[in-house]
Amino acid sequence: MRHSFRSLLLLVALLGAAPAALRAQDAPATPPRPDRTPPHVFTIPNFRTESGTTLPLARVVYGTYGHLNAAHDNAILLPSHYMADRHGYEWLMGPGKALDTTKVFLVTSELFGNGHSSSPSNTPEPFHGPRFPVMTIRDNVAAVHQLLVNDLKINHLRAIIGFSMGAQQAFQWAVSYPTFADRLVATSGTAKTYPHGIVRLEGQIAALTADAAFQNGDYTAPPTKGIEAFSVVWTAWLYSQEWWRLELWKADNKPGTTFEQVLHEYRTHFIPGADANDLILQMRTWESNNVGATTGFGGNVEKALRSIKAPILYMPSATDLYFPLTDARYEAAFIPGVVLKPIPSLWGHTAGAAPNPADAKFLNDNIKQFLAQPRR
Repeated sequence: MRHSFRSLLLLVALLGAAPAALRAQDAPATPPRPDRTPPHVFTIPNFRTESGTTLPLARVVYGTYGHLNAAHDNAILLPSHYMADRHGYEWLMGPGKALDTTKVFLVTSELFGNGHSSSPSNTPEPFHGPRFPVMTIRDNVAAVHQLLVNDLKINHLRAIIGFSMGAQQAFQWAVSYPTFADRLVATSGTAKTYPHGIVRLEGQIAALTADAAFQNGDYTAPPTKGIEAFSVVWTAWLYSQEWWRLELWKADNKPGTTFEQVLHEYRTHFIPGADANDLILQMRTWESNNVGATTGFGGNVEKALRSIKAPILYMPSATDLYFPLTDARYEAAFIPGVVLKPIPSLWGHTAGAAPNPADAKFLNDNIKQFLAQPRR
């Protein structure tokens, strides 16, 4: 069975196994990209989080594509999404696509909590497991700002492009560092997580932690049943109702695959090898997202959105159950110079990361056109 969302998660265990994630059908291995580099690690001593906790050493894993020019002014940032790694945006890269790595230098950063950057699973005591502090989107943006300025000597970006939690980061960049990037692109993600989104995430956390093996996060073996329950709840929200009714999953599966087999695959292999505390940490990051909570805005998301200076291409999925189109329309009303371009797709949340050829073309064509516009 081939399920298109697994490429959006892209754990190391999946690299090369399937060109798009949540797909289990055998497929030819994707040839290595000639411009891909190994992972890099940027460390920050005594990183103080918004919660007030100081990590003795914070790690940010990132990747690069292409070459940074002598002026250091051809860089584009692509921040990762939920439990994804640095390879999550390759659908935008290549001949005829939006990002030509012979001309631009791409930096792909990994969120805290993904198991590679500092996470509950890889941080020693006293911050191991459930004692790891909640990391906000602003914490992630602040850390990557240090990475760009201090490690790569990049003081300005041509663009920031983000899907889902990457879109959350793009909006936060626009508010925290309003002149750092010429342009921003946000697909399938909003500037704030609204109450209904928090309820969804709490339902997934509740499903995971109901497993007795979870032991309040101090498990000695993976809480497999809890992770499976979490996976099923997540799957229910992933695509649109029409996607399921029309059985669009058949396009990515071997002939004869049944619905029961598809659901079983989601239940048992949604994010293979993921650590339960890491899954929860990134959900807490997602829940806390709110540009209005940035210093100086007093919790007012509308005021924060009005402060945005860079042009934004805002591309919600028309059928997203995580970030509904109505939320995007509400936010767009306050953003100066926004281009609101809904993705006409039945693929729900995943539409923002090119899960099928039609969505890939729509995204690449519109992002390419937006980035080609003259700088203001």
